[in-house]
Amino acid sequence: LKMSSHGEPEVLLDKVGRAGVITMNRPKVLNALNLTMIRQILPQLKKWENDAETDIVIIKGAGGKAFCAGGDIRAVTEAGKVGDSLAQDFFREEYTLNNTIGSFKKPYIAFIGGITMGGGVGLSVHGRFRVATEKTLFAMPETAIGLFPDVGGGYFLPRLQGKLGLFLALTGFRLKGRDVQRAGVATHFVDSVKVLHLMVNLGRSVKAAVRSHVHFKVDFIAVLSKMSPTSLKITYRQLQAGATLSLQEVLVMEYRLSQACMRGCDFYEGVRAVLVDKDQSPKWNPSTLEEVSEQSVDECFSSLGEKDLTL
Repeated sequence: LKMSSHGEPEVLLDKVGRAGVITMNRPKVLNALNLTMIRQILPQLKKWENDAETDIVIIKGAGGKAFCAGGDIRAVTEAGKVGDSLAQDFFREEYTLNNTIGSFKKPYIAFIGGITMGGGVGLSVHGRFRVATEKTLFAMPETAIGLFPDVGGGYFLPRLQGKLGLFLALTGFRLKGRDVQRAGVATHFVDSVKVLHLMVNLGRSVKAAVRSHVHFKVDFIAVLSKMSPTSLKITYRQLQAGATLSLQEVLVMEYRLSQACMRGCDFYEGVRAVLVDKDQSPKWNPSTLEEVSEQSVDECFSSLGEKDLTL
């Protein structure tokens, strides 16, 4: 197992009775998902899926603050700048993991207490059960960094009630606590003090709380004006297309989009402005929606031929 800087494994893989337990163990960076972690989780899931001694799989985050705050995006843009293969490998292997979770034959239970964004959503939302707590903070904030809501966002977002998914995708709006379950992102809601008790007694069923409407207070136009215009147009079309595709087909489409973002400039600029320099003032190019041509959006969705993702 790869050790993180403080000498602990980045992922803990345990058997507790008949449950396989995955713990993302990088609490100092809010359990951000890197390629090493993906490469440990994926083969273990396959093993547990076919293992007669394992009935369920549980995934959780260490440290109490986050389930997983997202993928290690900064490493990906650094790789992209110097032509390192991580820019392909990360997305390819992450999306393969998302697909494995989506088609997992045994109950897969994600405890999404704390921050669950981007790549962390991909590790949870495609599984059969997602348990939120009052500390859950969900978002797909990719349009703010010149990316798009990937990890299968094109599949699960258009399937939320009404136009909720499109709203979450374009604005990066944060859902908190019980709203995560009301929106349909989580399947269950449990107070965090009871989570441990629930894990121990997972054989029993958990009654879903009654769904009700989520209310938003947000200045829609002002929020969108801060986002990458290219990202907004890609995302709009991604969700439109994804509404009628399978998860596998969506991930193939999203891999094409990821590579388009690696070829473009907004993803690098967004990461610089939000994660590196933290000046929060990205200079998008093109800088307005009007300047993003339909043709340039079409190109993002075009096949990569033999470089396409195969699942």
